[in-house]
Amino acid sequence: MKMFKQLGRVALACTLAAGIGQAAAQEATIRAVSAWPEGNFFSMNFEKFIQRVNEQGKGVIKINYLGGGQKVMPPFEVGNAIKSGVVDMANVTGNFYTNLLPESDALSVSTVPVQEWRKNGAYDYINKLWGQKLNAHYLGRAIDNMPYHLFLKKPVSKPDLSGMRLRGIPIYREFFQSMGGTVLTIPPGETYTALERGVIDGYGWPVSGIFDLSLQEHTRFRVEPGFYNTEVGVLVNLNTWNRLNAKQKQVLTDAAVWMENLNLDNAKMWEAEKKKQAEAGIKAIEFPPAEAAAYSKRATETIWSSINQRSPEHGPKLRQLLTR
Repeated sequence: MKMFKQLGRVALACTLAAGIGQAAAQEATIRAVSAWPEGNFFSMNFEKFIQRVNEQGKGVIKINYLGGGQKVMPPFEVGNAIKSGVVDMANVTGNFYTNLLPESDALSVSTVPVQEWRKNGAYDYINKLWGQKLNAHYLGRAIDNMPYHLFLKKPVSKPDLSGMRLRGIPIYREFFQSMGGTVLTIPPGETYTALERGVIDGYGWPVSGIFDLSLQEHTRFRVEPGFYNTEVGVLVNLNTWNRLNAKQKQVLTDAAVWMENLNLDNAKMWEAEKKKQAEAGIKAIEFPPAEAAAYSKRATETIWSSINQRSPEHGPKLRQLLTR
């Protein structure tokens, strides 16, 4: 497989055969990757989580961070890597493994704070489903409270994307298509080149993160309002999770709860990011109130319709648990 060849090129072969390493003091070592490069916005909270685990869990559990992004493995293969046990832990959005778990899109339209998931039964339901379909334990949410936006090279005066080619992922494919857009699935790292070469006219992206890939160089507009709720989660291979003892699991869980709370003040970050975008020449497109409301409603209903169609058994229950 192409993915395994890439792993070999970055000298991971010696770790892939090891499983969970057990030192004399019974310190478990687990191997972790991120779907984004090290230091990228979408890896930062995960990297803080790793640091905390390695500090708080010294002598109990250790995370061996193998890195992230395309140099480790294609982002859309990370779900497979977790399912098969090629790696023990991954920082990845559910949008990258919908081929394995169609219900994962539901996490990106949640409106119930993740801090409530452990109380209202959402985590239990998610972990039962993730365990059955992905052989994974959903440990915690690394990115939360952050909307997506539509970013464009040219302006629109209304929610009409007819004739436009847009970089998209499954979570907002139906939404963009419902407004007449053509959606191309392009890995994050290839978005800049697609913009530069005119392959796409715009892209969906969380409000933060475009500067990491220099996308502002080919972006002139951001459509308001934002939509959905960007999800990046930390997954653990279920076989790995089940081999850990209670103390090791508790170290990981405590650090995951701490990581989730890093997102509580994200609204302040949005405003700072939008100011930075404005300084880079990116203008906000704001629709009239009625059109803005219709735009938001269309976003919500298209994705839930898609989720329910793909998973009539679990879609309605996830909507009940994850939205108000």
